[in-house]
Amino acid sequence: MADNAPRNRRERRAAARETGKPVAAPTSAPKLKLAQPDRSKPKDKTLLDLYEEKKSLLEQGQPFDLKHEDGLIRDEGGNILEAGLGESEPIGPVGDAVFWSVSLSMLHFTLDVLVYNQYRQEIEWTPIFKRTLTILPVLFLLILMLRSETARKFPTVRQTFFLVASIVAGCYTIHVTNRYDYYAVMKQTPALGTLWIWSFIEMNLPFAGASVLADLAYMWYKGYTMY
Repeated sequence: MADNAPRNRRERRAAARETGKPVAAPTSAPKLKLAQPDRSKPKDKTLLDLYEEKKSLLEQGQPFDLKHEDGLIRDEGGNILEAGLGESEPIGPVGDAVFWSVSLSMLHFTLDVLVYNQYRQEIEWTPIFKRTLTILPVLFLLILMLRSETARKFPTVRQTFFLVASIVAGCYTIHVTNRYDYYAVMKQTPALGTLWIWSFIEMNLPFAGASVLADLAYMWYKGYTMY
């Protein structure tokens, strides 16, 4: 093909005007297969059908997985696991224990510093770090046991344990802060507060509500204040 040959429709029309020759019509019609579109209903489920099914499951309070069809989370053997826990944990029991033990140790460290600051005492960093490093392996072992697959097979027992731990830790924390001197508060409150908060996090809503009511009832019964 020559270098000056028209490259597009505009150039071909310009060349035709210059030469006086009209643009030649195409020699053959394009071979296109003409057919009516398929207007029949889809034979398989559409995305809209799948959406409606998932929406219906959510409205019934059920997850998408077939093993949750009775509303309870079960393992491969059919054993009931606690809702929201189980094999769906992406990091496993050990990773879970590492994450929570480190997080709760940081909470213990923060409470320790806040107690020193509350009583306007000079912060003793070395004892604080020692207590934090001491409680870290203890929390790791406790969390590893209480978040293991064996513990999750008994959700009611597990929730009851955290309920009792939360009530005891909460009530005793209220008692210590209202009755003991500042030195005893500084020694006991960080550990008690960490156990209290951790137990509250692990509980389901009904158990957590019962724990709060029990602590408030104890505070009212003893005539204690929150400040």
